[in-house]
Amino acid sequence: MTLKEIEEAIREEPGVLLYFSGENCNVCHALRPKYRELFEREFPTIRQIHLDAHENPEIAARFQVFSVPTAIVFLGGREFAREGRAVSLHALYEKLRRPYEILTSD
Repeated sequence: MTLKEIEEAIREEPGVLLYFSGENCNVCHALRPKYRELFEREFPTIRQIHLDAHENPEIAARFQVFSVPTAIVFLGGREFAREGRAVSLHALYEKLRRPYEILTSD
């Protein structure tokens, strides 16, 4: 994905998860399926975008990603949550649960 496509998704989608990882990052590889599962189960309308920070340095710099893994959640076009290295998926779930319900309610 290009930076332009990502910025467009953030503007147009109700929610976006940017997950930055690195090829040699074991923590990244262990957490990615857990993020995927959590978001597919609990936040299905949030679009998931995975990027290798080392292969996409311009995009990583644009979003101020200096270490991996880093997950950034955008809701309504604005950065809502950012998690890096020491991640609590439960804490992230709790942080997103109520705003997501409001965002997706009719």
